[in-house]
Amino acid sequence: MNLNSPPASIHKLLLLLGSLALAPCVFTSCSRPNAQMLQGYVEGEFVYVASPLAGALETLNVKRGSQVKPGDLLFALDSASEKDARDGAEGQLRQAEANWQDAQQGKRPTEIESLEAQLQQARATLALSEKELARQEEMAHVRGATAQQDVDRARSLQDQDHQKVAQLEADLKTAQLGSRTNQVAAAAANVKAMQARLAKAEWDLSQKHQSAPQAGLVFDTLYREGEWVAAGRPVVALLPPQNVKVRVFVPQTILGAIHPGDSARVTVDGAASPYTGKVSFISPQAEYTPPVLYSQENRDKLVFLVELVFEPETAANLHPGQPVDVQFGH
Repeated sequence: MNLNSPPASIHKLLLLLGSLALAPCVFTSCSRPNAQMLQGYVEGEFVYVASPLAGALETLNVKRGSQVKPGDLLFALDSASEKDARDGAEGQLRQAEANWQDAQQGKRPTEIESLEAQLQQARATLALSEKELARQEEMAHVRGATAQQDVDRARSLQDQDHQKVAQLEADLKTAQLGSRTNQVAAAAANVKAMQARLAKAEWDLSQKHQSAPQAGLVFDTLYREGEWVAAGRPVVALLPPQNVKVRVFVPQTILGAIHPGDSARVTVDGAASPYTGKVSFISPQAEYTPPVLYSQENRDKLVFLVELVFEPETAANLHPGQPVDVQFGH
């Protein structure tokens, strides 16, 4: 018997204590998660479609869960008042254009003919008054044939007829010239103002019908037909596939190995195989910063937001709020 070797009972006790000491390490190593597998979630950036004008919801052309293409009609608000305003603006524009065209032209032919006839009549009257003045002046040389008063009266009538002829000649020349330059300019400016008013009325009418600005999923409809929609309030929420992202918070210990454009594997519960996304954004600022960075433990608490984007056909399988597991470097 070797006196230096421990008894069998003590040997078994030492083996048992060694096994118990190694057990936590074994269990810890078995349950330790993969350091590269991080938890994240799906985020959707919605496009809210609204009208800048208020009105009752007349028609809702889409349902939740349906897919739309760019240009598809989403909804229409009551537009009776906008149609009336558009029609009124069209009438005012036609009137302004007619006034502008009329200002660029002279008097109508019949009006010019009337002025010419008045001028001829005035000239004939002037000729008669000139003869009467000459006769009165000739009779003034005969004693007792006429009075000086009659001569003065004939001279006054001749002067009046002469002025009448000059006035009608000027009126006829003005009628043939058309409106003055400033009147034509004012009529042209009025036409432009009516055109702007019509464009505004047509824009208001078009805003009562809203179409899809891009392709995507109708995530939600926020009003029912017949309800009053305030100006600027969204009626339809769209989710374009390019707006579906995965957000994951990455510890600073592995952030240096991640770069924009890198691929990442995203695992979703119930999916047959992981999806592949690409890093589109890395936040330049930590989401949590301890007050003092003196220890390794505090440094490990720093995390940075990283966003992943997907191809449209892949994004269609992801839903906002859905939890995911993200693994970088694969």
